[in-house]
Amino acid sequence: MKTKLSLLFCSLFVVFGQLNAQEKQEDKKKEPGHYNENKFRQMYDLLATPNMFRTASGAPGPAYYQQQADYKINVEVDDKNAKLYGTETITYTNNSPESLEYLWVQLDQNMRSRTSQTPLVGNERISPALTEDRFAKEFMEKGFDGGHNLEYVKDAEGKPMKYIINNTMMRIDLDKPLKNKEKVTFSIKWWYNINNYRVDGGRSGYEEFEDGNRLYVMAQFFPRMAVYNDVEGWQNMQFWGRGEFALVFGDYDVSITVPADHVMEATGELQNRKEVFTAEQVKRWEKAKNTFDKPVIIVTQDEAEKAEKGFSEKKKTWHFIAKNVRDFGFSTSRKFMLDAMAVQLETVKPMAISIYPKESNPLWGEYSTRAVAQTLKTYSKHTFDYPYPKAVSVSAQDQGMEYPMICWNFGRPEKDGTYTDRTKYGMLGVIIHEVGHNFFPMIVNSDERQWTWMDEGLNTFLEYLTELEFDANFPTDRGPAAKIVPYMKGNQKFITPIMTNSENIFQFGSNAYGKPATGLNILRETIMGRELFDHAFKTYAQRWKFKHPTPEDFFRTMEDASAVDLDWFFRGWFYSTDYVDLGIKEVKEYYVSLEPTSEMKDYKMRTGRFTYNEGPFIYLVDENHKEFNKKNKKAFEVKDVKILEDYVNEHYTAEQKRDLKSPKFFYEVEFEKPGGMIMPIIVELQYEDGSSEIQKFPAQIWRMNNDTAKRVFATDKKIVKMQLDPKLETADIDLENNMWPKEALKTKFDELEKK
Repeated sequence: MKTKLSLLFCSLFVVFGQLNAQEKQEDKKKEPGHYNENKFRQMYDLLATPNMFRTASGAPGPAYYQQQADYKINVEVDDKNAKLYGTETITYTNNSPESLEYLWVQLDQNMRSRTSQTPLVGNERISPALTEDRFAKEFMEKGFDGGHNLEYVKDAEGKPMKYIINNTMMRIDLDKPLKNKEKVTFSIKWWYNINNYRVDGGRSGYEEFEDGNRLYVMAQFFPRMAVYNDVEGWQNMQFWGRGEFALVFGDYDVSITVPADHVMEATGELQNRKEVFTAEQVKRWEKAKNTFDKPVIIVTQDEAEKAEKGFSEKKKTWHFIAKNVRDFGFSTSRKFMLDAMAVQLETVKPMAISIYPKESNPLWGEYSTRAVAQTLKTYSKHTFDYPYPKAVSVSAQDQGMEYPMICWNFGRPEKDGTYTDRTKYGMLGVIIHEVGHNFFPMIVNSDERQWTWMDEGLNTFLEYLTELEFDANFPTDRGPAAKIVPYMKGNQKFITPIMTNSENIFQFGSNAYGKPATGLNILRETIMGRELFDHAFKTYAQRWKFKHPTPEDFFRTMEDASAVDLDWFFRGWFYSTDYVDLGIKEVKEYYVSLEPTSEMKDYKMRTGRFTYNEGPFIYLVDENHKEFNKKNKKAFEVKDVKILEDYVNEHYTAEQKRDLKSPKFFYEVEFEKPGGMIMPIIVELQYEDGSSEIQKFPAQIWRMNNDTAKRVFATDKKIVKMQLDPKLETADIDLENNMWPKEALKTKFDELEKK
């Protein structure tokens, strides 16, 4: 009797009435076999096989290697003619186990040459109406004459080397194979016309002001070594303009000659500060190195305004040295003012710096360097202490581009100095984003030419966290799940998986920036939790800083460092265009009855172990069942069921009784998943007394059935409403099926509109 009573109590929450499928089935033709299409299957079919270079844990393996390219560069900016002249000596070290018969060098400026293939790969259409200047530019002008003009490529002895140029790539053939651990040194001399990027486009070039002054933001200005690695050998994709860069770490020694009245910032540490700044400016710099609360003005607006009227005929050379960087950029103008402050991190104190013309004030003087400092603090907290000596923000209209230690950013006030919140937050957002790129991909050096999301998506995620730390009311536009819904519910013809090559992406910003950033935010807030996510993300950053990670390294590390199986998430969110749509399909209310329905009498119970004749049992009957007596529709009380009351009194002490739950209402809820993307079920239960609670079920609730899931809620208060995803955490594209009863939907929509 004791055993049978125990079974009775355990059966309290079992819903009876399901027909036994085995007994019901008759002679039915067998279905054909099928492959495993369960969305929880592991990603062995998608991920590269682990090896000695890259392990199954997502960490660099014992045989991991990377090449090194060291540069000694001398360039001069001809301000009058907008030309750049340069010579460089590259020392390339082969750390790979293979011998190399040739080297590949990137000539990115060739994208702007008149023989460039880039304009030929885009689709065109006739505009029915054109202004005269637009017509002349489109159909009559020859276009900008850009591209690298090489004067020589020589070996260490000064002998010409054999080379061939393939659009934006140059192959240099070696006299003998370069073996493991061997070095080769060679020199290149070149020049090119600098583009007005506001007219001719581009990630670098110059901005021209009404008084004839120019502000230069210079990058991709020198022939750069391509990457050779264990994943694909030589980086072999042309620079078409969108997919950014795959680059090699190395040490840079760079001398830049410009007009003597220019002020400059660049990648690396300035070696001759006393030669290029006045004594007073050097003194201000020394003060800034120990000022942590606000920027110190190094070059004042008065000094900049005086310089911009001079157009000096003299020249000045700035000398920078940068260790272990993957690239080099610089910005120079006689219009620049400069401010700086120190940033105290856990182990180091780098400098946050801004350079900008008077047209950028008062906005830039007030906010730019402070935003740089906040970025270094927040990103360092989530990755590693910023290892470089400085981070520079350059005001360049219509720009948003990043290089080691320096970046150019848009956003200026009106001519009278006023600005809107949109201008202010737009400028702050781009500064945080571009400075943040120092971490991804300048240090965690992913291949942007192949996978834009690995730098833009991860960086946008951390940008979101930084914006909220800088200003709790920051109007963020990427990161929260609800922000990606319009993209996710769009036309599938114009949506590609995140795991799509950079050149082939539709809706570039949403795909490569917004969706991966949102996915990481969902992992952190909803799926993994902040503690597990933050540890795993930091582990990835620290494993791969100053190295070349792949997508597999990221996916594997996030699982390895958290003990959370995320294959279902990465497969759906990154490798497919599945969208999230969860819904409440049906809610059944059950009441306790001591009388079984006719179905219960004739068929085995759901457990398959007992029949009706082995009773007595406690029955839970759907209130809509044809045999349910409406008079029985009342809240459940233990005292109303004698066998249960007797069992409780017999088996529990008075103290244990106080810990027992007192369910009075019983609901069976069937959830559906019209969308392809798996997500946890987050449901808010709202009670008759006005109170509410949120219950959350892990994504694995869908593991046996990817389409529907059922849960039973036994509550001590009557449920009057249920809502899925009440805080909009999952990027659910359709809220109309998220509410029960349906009448509550309009009220909820009205609340969302107010928010």
